[in-house]
Amino acid sequence: MNPIFKQIEEFSATEEFLDFFEITYDVAVVHVNRLHILKRFNQYLGQSPIAEEMGELEAKSRLKSHLTKAYEDFVQSTAQQEKVFKVFQDQDSKSISLDSMRASLGARR
Repeated sequence: MNPIFKQIEEFSATEEFLDFFEITYDVAVVHVNRLHILKRFNQYLGQSPIAEEMGELEAKSRLKSHLTKAYEDFVQSTAQQEKVFKVFQDQDSKSISLDSMRASLGARR
């Protein structure tokens, strides 16, 4: 395991990652999209993994690049448009109104 992962393995909050990699961020964007940002970060990491033999500085630089890109995705777009999670992928631009949800719940009683 690359040593950089030892430094970040205990992080749980998106802000911890952003602060560690010294990425300037808008608190409002992170507040609304924190899980989406981390999921997208993980997707980018899956597409371009960190090799064990990669130097720590190079690994940190690549991770910072992935996280910056993930964060920027949600500055420029929305969770619904980015469709990181299955619930948005399955929705396929369909809107679900509160009235239809109420009707559905009423039909189940």
